[in-house]
Amino acid sequence: MSGMILISSRDNPHIKAALKDTSETFLLEGFRLCADALASGYAPEKLFLTAQARERYPTAPLEQAAAQVFEITQPVAQKLGDTQNPQGAFGVFLRQNGKAQDFWKPSGNYIALEKIQDPGNLGGIARTAQALGLDGLLVCGGCDVYHPKALRASMGALLRLPVTQVDNLPAALRECALPCYAAVPDRDATPVFQCDFAQGAVIVIGNEAHGLSEEALNACKHKITIPMPGSAESLNAAVAAAILMWELRH
Repeated sequence: MSGMILISSRDNPHIKAALKDTSETFLLEGFRLCADALASGYAPEKLFLTAQARERYPTAPLEQAAAQVFEITQPVAQKLGDTQNPQGAFGVFLRQNGKAQDFWKPSGNYIALEKIQDPGNLGGIARTAQALGLDGLLVCGGCDVYHPKALRASMGALLRLPVTQVDNLPAALRECALPCYAAVPDRDATPVFQCDFAQGAVIVIGNEAHGLSEEALNACKHKITIPMPGSAESLNAAVAAAILMWELRH
């Protein structure tokens, strides 16, 4: 770690760079998420802390791991923050994306998402997946896995859970040796509680509004559904994923 640099201007180049979306870095807000990232193998490229945050939180490990550390004023923290009352701790980290060929485990349990748009859904699914002990999350299109709201909704699970992003979901599913199950709102599909997941599985969930693409459906050998005797036509994507993952692990 180099010496700490004071930033008092909201227009400082380091602040502008931190707020800029790139394919290589992402910005985390909050001490807990930054500490979770460090514990998960992400060392901050840049760390921004208010004096109040340094007094309130045990920031020393983050400061020691960071390539650069900046002390910022409250107005600067408001500029960096995506929440109404920022904690005054922010980190810029390098993105990580595992290779698909190193992702799959024999008899593993996975969830695959196609074009999930809502960051709250993405984060909630990841949080449930980690809580239930799934082996990984495969993501194609939709919301960025490093979206600030997705990271907060996941409570750090998107940083701890093995996550692989792919451009071609059907191809990734065909290369996987595990049986793939497409989740569909179809009464003719197999009820999820009748499935035998003993040999491992990939459950595939589609876009909130449009469901799975035809290509993704065709890449799955099985179609499963959550029986709904009530009058609702469908479930929220995160809720449906939670039920499906519970049955997968159950």
